[in-house]
Amino acid sequence: MEYSRIVEWLKEYATMNNMSCFVVGVSGGVDSAVTSTLCAKTGYPTYTVLLPIHQNEDHTTRGNDHINWLQNQYDNVVKLKFDLTDTYESFKKTLNPYINDLSLANTRARLRMTTLYQVAGLYNGLVTGTGNKVEDFGVGFYTKYGDGGVDISPIADLMKSQVYKIGAAMGVSKEILTAPPTDGLWDDTRTDESQLGASYDELEWAMTFDGNTNECNSRETKVLEIYKSFNTQNKHKMVPIPVFNFN
Repeated sequence: MEYSRIVEWLKEYATMNNMSCFVVGVSGGVDSAVTSTLCAKTGYPTYTVLLPIHQNEDHTTRGNDHINWLQNQYDNVVKLKFDLTDTYESFKKTLNPYINDLSLANTRARLRMTTLYQVAGLYNGLVTGTGNKVEDFGVGFYTKYGDGGVDISPIADLMKSQVYKIGAAMGVSKEILTAPPTDGLWDDTRTDESQLGASYDELEWAMTFDGNTNECNSRETKVLEIYKSFNTQNKHKMVPIPVFNFN
C-alpha cells in the first residue's frame, strides 16, 4: 500500500503550522509502530516515547526494539522513556475511593497523553495520534482525552488491515505485525478482540456492510450487533462536544 502521501501530508502540515517535530507514544503495537515510522520518514525530529504503567514486559520490549530499529535507519529519531507507574499509583491513592476499574484504565491513557503534551510543549511538537479508522470512527475504542487527545491523526482514515499492509511495506517487525492487538490499559493479558467481542476484520466488515441483514448468518448478525452497540454508546467521542447555542 502506498504510504508516501501520508508522509508528505505530515510534512506539509508541520511546515504550514510552523511546528518543529512529531511526538509519538510507542506501545509495542502495530498502530504506534506504523505512525512513528511515518513520522520518522518525514525527516522532522521524531520523539518516540515509551510510557509504561505496570506494563506487560513483552509490550515494552517490542516498543523499545521498534524504536531501536527506527534509530538505526533515521538519525532524526529520539527515544524517550517515562515510567509512569509511580505517578499512576499516587493518583489512585489520592482519589481513593472515587475510582473504579474502567476509570483507572482510562487514567493510564490520560497520564500518557499529558506526558506527550509536556514533551511536545518543550520542543514545539505535534502529538501524533495512533488510532485507526475502526477504533476512531467505527467502535470508538479509545480513551476520550487520553489516546484520543492528539494534534494530528495520520492513520485515522485507514482500516486496521491497511495499517498492517503499510507496516509490512515499511519493514515493521514480524513480532509487532503478529502480536494480538491490545490497548495496554490493564494489568492482565486481555486483547482488543476479547474486549470488543469481535476481530478487527469482522468489525471492518460490519463498518462497511450495506447488504440485507436477512441474508446474514448468525455470526455476521452478532458482529453487526456488536458494531452497532459500540458505535452508539461511543458516539460522544466521535462528534463535536455539545455546546448550548445562546442565540
